[in-house]
Amino acid sequence: MVRASWPAESVTPAPAPPPPAGHGGQAPVPPGAPVPDAPAAGARLRMDIQGLRALAVVLVVLSHAGVRPLAGGYIGVDVFFVISGFLITSLLSRELARTGRVSLRQFYARRALRLLPASTAVGLVTLGGAWLFLSKVRFQEYVGDALSSTVYLVNFRLANAGTDYLRADSPPSPFQHYWSLAVEEQFYLLWPLLLWASWRLARRRTGLLAAPLAVLCLISFALNVSVTDVSPSWGYFGSHTRLWELGAGALLALCAGSLERLPAWPAAAMSWTGLVSLAVAALLFDEDTPFPGWYALVPVLGAVLVLAGGCRPTRFGAGRLLSLRPLTWVGGLSYGWYLWHWPALLILPAALNRQPTVGLTLLCAVFALLPAWGTLHLVENPVRFHRLFRGRPVRALGLGAGLTACAVAAALVATAFPPPISSGLAAPQLKSVLTASADPQARLTRLLTASPPSLPANLSPALTEIKTTSSSIYRDGCHIGYQSTATPPCVYGDPSASRTVVLFGDSHAAQWFPALERLAREHHWRLVSLTKASCKVAAVTTVYQGRPYTSCDRWRAKELARIRSLHPALVVTSSSDTADLARPSGDPRRQWTDGFERTYRELRKSGAEVLAVQDTPWPDGDAVECAGDHPMELRQCTSDIGHAVRDPDKKREITEAAAATGVSVVDPVPWLCGTGGTCPVVVEDTFVYRDDSHLTESYAEAIAPVLGQTMTTLYGSDLSRHPEPARRG
Repeated sequence: MVRASWPAESVTPAPAPPPPAGHGGQAPVPPGAPVPDAPAAGARLRMDIQGLRALAVVLVVLSHAGVRPLAGGYIGVDVFFVISGFLITSLLSRELARTGRVSLRQFYARRALRLLPASTAVGLVTLGGAWLFLSKVRFQEYVGDALSSTVYLVNFRLANAGTDYLRADSPPSPFQHYWSLAVEEQFYLLWPLLLWASWRLARRRTGLLAAPLAVLCLISFALNVSVTDVSPSWGYFGSHTRLWELGAGALLALCAGSLERLPAWPAAAMSWTGLVSLAVAALLFDEDTPFPGWYALVPVLGAVLVLAGGCRPTRFGAGRLLSLRPLTWVGGLSYGWYLWHWPALLILPAALNRQPTVGLTLLCAVFALLPAWGTLHLVENPVRFHRLFRGRPVRALGLGAGLTACAVAAALVATAFPPPISSGLAAPQLKSVLTASADPQARLTRLLTASPPSLPANLSPALTEIKTTSSSIYRDGCHIGYQSTATPPCVYGDPSASRTVVLFGDSHAAQWFPALERLAREHHWRLVSLTKASCKVAAVTTVYQGRPYTSCDRWRAKELARIRSLHPALVVTSSSDTADLARPSGDPRRQWTDGFERTYRELRKSGAEVLAVQDTPWPDGDAVECAGDHPMELRQCTSDIGHAVRDPDKKREITEAAAATGVSVVDPVPWLCGTGGTCPVVVEDTFVYRDDSHLTESYAEAIAPVLGQTMTTLYGSDLSRHPEPARRG
């Protein structure tokens, strides 16, 4: 998973005003004001927590702005989870000690007043900015993100999207940072009730009170470790894998009374150790770190140590640094700054028509402090402290429901009026044109050379539907994910046919499935699809997320054995040219060539002919996004063949390995690029690419006659012909 998981800030209150003389350091608040984590009578105002918030949000913002030394700044979300669990549980436990119960109405009223005014305002502005300046193609997706953010379910939506291989590298959503608010609210749906029930059962004994939560934390942590290994997106966004982080703060709150009696020097050592742990994680972690998993222990325990050490104030502790006025000021703005900084990073460069360089994104992040300050003083505080809601939780909950309804209504209106995408005249249907042609390749070459200058009015599927359209091997779970080594049956075409064709490779093999499936139905072949995410045909170990991609090696070995048992007539292989060797030798080209040779020899042992389809030319960036930005000037999206071939060396390596093993090779460049050396994104009524490298299902199916023409020339229409083996040189 590409780490587009932008950690949102935990629930953070505005900073309390400076304590006036005569109040013993306790800042006053309006009577009855619903301040979720304001100190109760006798509780000490901890400005070190405001400073810790500031540190966390600065780390997150700098990480998102692309400051490479702080690539691990996303650990700020873990710090916020711990702080939130600590403060909310402190509030609830004080209420339990005082009244013997938890008022759910008061609890959720406080949260509604704290969260919804600011988040709704930011969400509405973000939706408008997305309509005006961001991708027209993905706008409906943004609306779905906005809706799921409004009802605190966006983390599930993002986790599910992360499991979609074809969407895993999509640009992040401007609403993506709402995910952590969703995780927190899911936790707080249950936590007040669980705490109250534990209180009643434990009869106020802290050890027993903490036991149920400790068990839940252990379960959640175990799920975090296991799920992160299997499904990184669910490990990152899932509430079940994050509960333990909030729980760690909650457990600390239940033990805070004992920590107040710590000697000064251990308390100071704990706070500094925790602060150093956060710095180490921010500096050493990056996008390749399998996070959260075991690595999340570093920031979580670091935050716990800072909070624990601060329970016993000492002049030598880290709290002295964290309580400095600049940090506490930023900490007071941290909730609003987090809400504003992410849409600012995405929308402002687009509005300015500038590439988001580090310098520009830093300016955008600093600029976001201005609306954060305005939101605090013009929206958050006026609503939270308004006398209309003072001591009236039903009114506060009504306001929350009204704001939620307003956000939902805005999203539904936006769905009805998406930003328009211009188009030109209708074009002939590519599939029909090639099917009716006596020489499909020659006809396709002419069409590629004379591609339309604008999107046709009858583009099928529509530009906004291309990314959500996937072939049956994706819908059926037949394209295997990164961690899996499963071997599902995945039989298509004519299952009862005597001749079997196997499709083998990664997603750049899977993109040919629509063409092969059409040919299999027409010629009555049995088609077996065997593809796995980023798993190369060559028998070499590549890198995935900074580690050797060993699950690919295991899967490849299993499928090669399975192919031998199938005794196919033909195996069609293909894979993307992009990959890094996990254990490179002194001659990487020879290493790749030998790897292809080993695989081709294994495939030939099945008795099959082998057709190696070289990688397709790549467009310059995401072709669909480019067409959405320039629908009437598609030549701005056309790529040059010199840049479209991603790795010319790989073509030579495949050709040499094929010559040594009697394998046929076909280069798909003539299927995607015209005689002038340019590769268009639209041919007749059909879009060519679904992203920055894969073909659309509709284009692959449309050019099936061209692939069929090549296969018939090589093997005959019944696949019984054996072509002359290629020779070296």
